[in-house]
Amino acid sequence: MAKFKKILAGMTVVTVGIILAACGKNNNAVSSDKNTLNLSAVAALDTIDISKSSGFGQTGNVFESFYRLGKNGKPDAGLAKSGKVSQDGKTWTFKLRNAKWSNGDPITAQDFVYSWRRSLNPKTESPYAYLFSGVKNADAVAQGKLPAKELGIQATSKDTVVINLNKPIAYFKVLLAYPLFGPQNEKVVNKYGKKYATKAQYQVYSGPFEIKNWHGTGDTWEFVKNNDYWDKKAVKLDKINYQVVKSNNTGYQMYQQGELDLTPLSSEQVKNLKSNRDFTSYPYSLVRFLLYNFKDPNTANRKALNNKNIRLALSLAIDRDIVTKKILGNGSTLPTGFVATNLAKNPQTNADFAKEQAVKNTVDYQPSLAKKYWQRGLKEIGEKTLNFNVLSSNDEADSDQLTQYLQSQWTKELKGIKVNITNVPDKSTISRAQAGNFDIYLSHWGGDFNDPMTFMQIPLTGTSYNYGKWTDANYDNLVKEAGNQDANDPETRWQDLVKAAKIVNGEQAITPIYQQTTAYLQKPRVHGIIHNTAGTQWSYKYAYVK
Repeated sequence: MAKFKKILAGMTVVTVGIILAACGKNNNAVSSDKNTLNLSAVAALDTIDISKSSGFGQTGNVFESFYRLGKNGKPDAGLAKSGKVSQDGKTWTFKLRNAKWSNGDPITAQDFVYSWRRSLNPKTESPYAYLFSGVKNADAVAQGKLPAKELGIQATSKDTVVINLNKPIAYFKVLLAYPLFGPQNEKVVNKYGKKYATKAQYQVYSGPFEIKNWHGTGDTWEFVKNNDYWDKKAVKLDKINYQVVKSNNTGYQMYQQGELDLTPLSSEQVKNLKSNRDFTSYPYSLVRFLLYNFKDPNTANRKALNNKNIRLALSLAIDRDIVTKKILGNGSTLPTGFVATNLAKNPQTNADFAKEQAVKNTVDYQPSLAKKYWQRGLKEIGEKTLNFNVLSSNDEADSDQLTQYLQSQWTKELKGIKVNITNVPDKSTISRAQAGNFDIYLSHWGGDFNDPMTFMQIPLTGTSYNYGKWTDANYDNLVKEAGNQDANDPETRWQDLVKAAKIVNGEQAITPIYQQTTAYLQKPRVHGIIHNTAGTQWSYKYAYVK
């Protein structure tokens, strides 16, 4: 699904900044590069191996799957010329178009079979292997219990791929736009061996661009138009220059000097530049939230965090307007629940899932009600004071501000509470969260695909990213029904998920704080960028400059 992106381990491990920042390279004045886009990144590329990648925010432009994401998160034409699904929703058949790798090799059905088997090989240690769950035998193959040949994908001819599922997956078509599900060239993998994908030249590309001048490390690289791409006529850009720019102030200076076409802004910069003609913003389906440890080793805290009134008090004491407008000030928005806004629409009414999941008096600022719940909760658990520790990653740009705010706000509103803060590096944060060594964890999750399930698997009993070990049989049953008997009935499935989300939100099993939006300055010469709120966020296939 998404990942506690650099957040919740194992998932799409990517920091908020990395997920949302555009990318770029320090170049000469942008105005002199007619068909070149100049972008910045907050960190270097960590890998160009799709089986091992933890996110495809920018590399979705060099790797393509059966589909690619177009506008509004809708699947657009990719390597599949056609696709059809059986009436029971469990068999998908794809005919591939006449497409080539960037080295001129034909892209075949066997390339997809090889890629999927490689990603699910336990030795590959793919952080996204769980996204294949639901494909026949995928879980068993990933666990080493079955050989890869038992995976539910076959090449029945050179250009035909057949995929068998254990059960219908309502969002499978959108999922297949993710580069993880794309092909890999076995000949190239074998040719380079351990060198494979360690440098740009040790990889081949199926998308609109190919990578140049990436050496496994370094702060600059390029995407260059792939002249072997099947739809190369649609690609207007010749090159995209990328440069790592870790400071928003540095990025702004480079933008002013004509060295960047797009640069993200800090909260302070937003306040000063929101009236600038170049100001724009790009939302993302990343929700910052609090996880509670329902198996807390501290007896008093375990009782407290298992008490609904205590959790409601903690949520209602947060003034999210202050958080979004004054602490962040970057256009981030108020959440209605733990599933992001603008992620999925009701199949009948087109209403946003976020609107339908809302439960009154759970995430709005109501200090008086918070105090009542707090006192009621303390009485129920037989405590007069509570001492919580909030765990967060200091690799996240807003962690220090948010944790200080929570500490101050809760102390002000809730009598008898004491809050300590543990801001540590991300690896340590994840290790502590996985071990259950926390009271309250400031985390987040970003959607991998445009369906509520990308969020709703977080609180399921037994999932690896349910760090707080919350469990609710009704929630589990509703989600399972949505994925089983109701999977082929879009409206019934939708209602299953809405009811399930309302359980989490009503209980405040997860307390959302805000949904991320990142503000940018973007040169007027730049057109045609497609940005999606989930999955491969940035698409430059149709981008152009003039």
